[in-house]
Amino acid sequence: MTALAIDVRGLTKSFGPTRAVSDVAIAMPKGQVWGFLGPNGSGKTTTLRMLCGLLKPDAGEGTCLGYDILADSARIKREVGYMTQKFSFWEDLSIRENLEFVARAYSLGRMNQRVDEAIERLGLGHRQRQLAGALSGGWKQRLALAACILHEPKLLLLDEPTAGVDPQARRDFWDQIHHLSAEGLTVLVSTHYMDEAERCDRIVYIAYGNVVARGTVQEVITSSGLETWIVEGEGVRQLLTELSGKPGIDHVAYFGAVLHVSGRDAAALERAIATFRALPGFTWTKTRPSLEDVFIDLMQRQGADKR
Repeated sequence: MTALAIDVRGLTKSFGPTRAVSDVAIAMPKGQVWGFLGPNGSGKTTTLRMLCGLLKPDAGEGTCLGYDILADSARIKREVGYMTQKFSFWEDLSIRENLEFVARAYSLGRMNQRVDEAIERLGLGHRQRQLAGALSGGWKQRLALAACILHEPKLLLLDEPTAGVDPQARRDFWDQIHHLSAEGLTVLVSTHYMDEAERCDRIVYIAYGNVVARGTVQEVITSSGLETWIVEGEGVRQLLTELSGKPGIDHVAYFGAVLHVSGRDAAALERAIATFRALPGFTWTKTRPSLEDVFIDLMQRQGADKR
């Protein structure tokens, strides 16, 4: 049986009267890349901080990298690389100076060698003397990842690391993540991007503090029970309002130039769309629901945040 990098149960955390995380359990094997998904305020960041020892849970137990999350938080911090949502390095220092500062903070040996290796791995060589404050979002992201791997962690916890960067920078970042994983590093990354979730070995979806779905992308899609039809044609957007709320239709969403119409009762869905399928100028195609279809459905089923 594959050893677990993260093995926690019952994680619960409240801030005042608001329960941010409720009874969360994660059992993540070493060496895998998992996606942690959910809307803003769902509890992703709070969970990541409890895992790496930055927050003490109100309840729950378990281990991270074999260390007790309650008793061994100092040890966990030494072996985890944590990348925050907000760029948190010194903008008046260069890339190299930032990395050297981090290396000193960890009291790392072979400082110059480690910094050189991180700069080379992340393609920062030609910018290493540039001030961090002058970097674009994609280059700041590379600097942050370089700093996270300086101390050769066994686990990376990445909190929405690609928010606000361009598609090419996101792709380059994920290539680096999979290179690191191939070398044995375990990665848990929170994201809002469905294409990034599909790059993960497994995904965990959390809503309003509760885990509501987990598994491979295919398992999550299959377990949703959704049936989806794609509608194409000039003026298809006008159907969105007409279809929404019909019995048998659980949600309708516009994707690019097509409409996705989904429901969990296949027969009821087909009855609901029968009249509309007879309209001229539109093409209806039954298809496998996308991951985004599933997450829209999950959120609708959860309702409003009542915390």
